[in-house]
Amino acid sequence: MKYLIFLLLPFFACTTQEEVTQENISNTSTVISNVNVVDVRDGSIDEGQFVVVDSGKISRILDQAAEWPESVALIDGSGKYLMPGLAEMHAHIPSPPQSQELIDQTLFLYLSNGVTTIRGMLGHPLHLELREQAKNNEILSPRIFTSSPSFNGNTVQTVAQAREKVVSAKEADYDFLKLHPGIQLEVFNEIVRTAHEVDIPFAGHVSVDVGIRRALESGYASIDHVDGFLEGLVPEDANVQPDENGFFGYNFTMLADTSTIGELVQMSGENEVWVVPTQALFDRWFSPEAADMLAEAPEMKYMPKSTLENWVERKTELVGGAEYSAEQWESFNAIRHEMIHQLHENGQGLLLGSDAPQVFNVPGFSIHHELNGMLQSGLTPLEAIQIGTINPAVFFEMEGEFGEVIEGASADLILTNANPLESLEAIKSPAGVMVRGRWLSRDDINIRLEEIAQKNQSL
Repeated sequence: MKYLIFLLLPFFACTTQEEVTQENISNTSTVISNVNVVDVRDGSIDEGQFVVVDSGKISRILDQAAEWPESVALIDGSGKYLMPGLAEMHAHIPSPPQSQELIDQTLFLYLSNGVTTIRGMLGHPLHLELREQAKNNEILSPRIFTSSPSFNGNTVQTVAQAREKVVSAKEADYDFLKLHPGIQLEVFNEIVRTAHEVDIPFAGHVSVDVGIRRALESGYASIDHVDGFLEGLVPEDANVQPDENGFFGYNFTMLADTSTIGELVQMSGENEVWVVPTQALFDRWFSPEAADMLAEAPEMKYMPKSTLENWVERKTELVGGAEYSAEQWESFNAIRHEMIHQLHENGQGLLLGSDAPQVFNVPGFSIHHELNGMLQSGLTPLEAIQIGTINPAVFFEMEGEFGEVIEGASADLILTNANPLESLEAIKSPAGVMVRGRWLSRDDINIRLEEIAQKNQSL
């Protein structure tokens, strides 16, 4: 919801130079000097700031230089802009039998593009270990939140299974449940009852047997892909078969009554259900753009050749049939843009997420496609940045801990060469990224990306 994010934090003032001496600046500090700090709450810029990082957190923000201890690491921010790292709220982390090397590559690809927090949407026991390792800075990784393994029509077929699996996921300490399609209504109802009872959130898809209105009323933490919303626009007297909806409602495009978008948006606000659009999925996998053209994009060199071949095949299968047309896709996408815009303005709010790795969505790189999708849906650059910074912090009830460049917050930062509020292109190829105080320069990023590209040429 627009403006929701401005209500909850006390004011954090910068520390003046007079209050800072060598004695209270740690010898292990890193200072980003003379940098323009982006306030993602109101879009203001604090020029010429000195951001002091120590022990993974922003310890001071000064408006002029101090006498730094000799051992302090200085990063020249002159003429550059500092903003908080982004959250990818619909991410995927490889899991066994995929290799540890692929896991490490994927986590780095997120970081290389300024993604310092990820919400993994298909959990595995290994991801619980990764979450703790990232938290303790034992691995180079974004902050991790992880779902349970998938709850779907095959894995949860009875009420008894529903209760057992929800309790098990809670006991295993997953952050939330991941719901996939195919869940029958009575099973869904038990998942919801038990999840509320044991206090574990649930998020993801909306099963056909459930429907968007019941889903919103049940209290999802987030609905991803704007799933179920287009189907919810089809009038009852259309007498459609719900399971003939096609790809996220595409088959019902011409039946959708867009005048009822406001009703669903209002329900999302009343029930505090966030939405993760993953618009990049629809602009790339489901678009009329040729698969071969997408496969030639520069970022594709960071994916194994076998993966690219699979992506070409999957896209061709999805959009190659007689029932698919570019004209209907345009109408379908226009409805999605309108829903996204209204959900941002009048619903609970949006969370930035692109669904990566997914067909032609390379981890990290796809977040820039998602940001562009938000602009196409009517958001401003500031609003697009907010749904990837402040909004996730609000969602996780962690305001002040990440999502802003303020004293006391985790040092998850992006240093850009131009003002990102003027153009989101500035966030691409950042001058550097910091994750919990660890600095990755542009050279560091380029060297590691080249290693990943060379490795994947043979796979």
